[in-house]
Amino acid sequence: MFRPANRQKTTASEVPSRPELTLVKSEPLVEPRQFLTRGTPAFRRATIALFLSGFATFSLLYCVQPLMPIFSQDFGVTPAESSLSLSLSTGFLAFAIFGAAAVSESLGRRSLMFISLLGAALCTLVCAVSPNWHVLLIFRALEGFLLGGVPAVAMTYLAEEIEPRGLGGAMGLYIAGNAFGGMAGRVVTGTIAEFFSWRPALAAVGILGLIAATGFLYLLPPSRNFTPRKGFDIAFHGKAWSGHFSNPALPLLFAIGFLVMGSFVTVYNYSGFRLVVAPYNLSQTELGLIFTAYLFGIVASWAAGLLGDRIGHFVVLPAGVLIAALGAVVTLSTSLLLIILGIILVTIGFFVTHSVASALVGRLASGAKGHASSLYLLAYYLGSSIAGSLGGYFWLADGWNAVVAFILIMLAICLVSAVAIARLARR
Repeated sequence: MFRPANRQKTTASEVPSRPELTLVKSEPLVEPRQFLTRGTPAFRRATIALFLSGFATFSLLYCVQPLMPIFSQDFGVTPAESSLSLSLSTGFLAFAIFGAAAVSESLGRRSLMFISLLGAALCTLVCAVSPNWHVLLIFRALEGFLLGGVPAVAMTYLAEEIEPRGLGGAMGLYIAGNAFGGMAGRVVTGTIAEFFSWRPALAAVGILGLIAATGFLYLLPPSRNFTPRKGFDIAFHGKAWSGHFSNPALPLLFAIGFLVMGSFVTVYNYSGFRLVVAPYNLSQTELGLIFTAYLFGIVASWAAGLLGDRIGHFVVLPAGVLIAALGAVVTLSTSLLLIILGIILVTIGFFVTHSVASALVGRLASGAKGHASSLYLLAYYLGSSIAGSLGGYFWLADGWNAVVAFILIMLAICLVSAVAIARLARR
């Protein structure tokens, strides 16, 4: 009988050395992520492109605000009805943001943002030739819905493609574009409408939007760290949204977005009621110049991003809240110059806080960053509508003192949340 020979185990060191053979481990290869690095041409192109997207989004969105009295006169509608030209857009924007990230998982970040910007600019051009009030409102609502494809997806693109140490600066420049667009949209339409009419004013903003959308498409590098998903998996998206609430820091960031935006909008909503009556008696033109405080917000957004990258986001975040709170207190003065200074400080504090909080959402979300960004922005815009409206009850109750008390309560909760986030991040 024959018995099989005893097999001996052979170690790697005992394998004959043959140059044509290579031992490999049976582990899947994982390609390293390719970030856009600060200082490179691709990084600069991406940040400029995202600045253009923010500019186009907010100039298109807010361009109708100074035109509301003209709408009321030309279309024979009440002031409340004329405000629908903006409130319908922001309402549909908040709704669309929540699902935009899910759509971008299939369509792609860059493509969705370009389609959104292009469609919104075309809607503005249609509004410029609207034959009646209802057609204008329909296209303003559609415009807001389309613009929802930009903010959450832009934040997601930055979080996925920009190197972590450069994310704060890139996010700050994007937020600066938002601020510049929000101011420019109001100034351009207000100025042109004063000398011509509201139709060429809207047409001018629509053309600017088309130019910005084209520049965005040309400049923005394609995504390198994103793979589109086929189909639309409701279960996947539901799990992605709910999964972010298991990270205790993210709901706190969502709360900060809600409260700081609510505080900011409340200041601008009701300071006008105070300043158009005695002893200030500001004209509508003089009141409109207060929006130039956004210029300080542009600088603050950019500076906050750079400071966050250098000294830490968890240091800059509560500092922004404190600056906003200081500004709210300063507005209690009876001096017009101090009131304007207070509004500027609130603006700076808001943009610092929002810029850093936006960057932290991208950093702290472990996955499905687009869904995390959409949740943050949903809270952000709900803060604008809900807290901004609640501020009116405080105004009716006890004037500006009550409004400031309401703002300080919201900012106090912001500060506690910011400190809690820093502690959670250290664990």
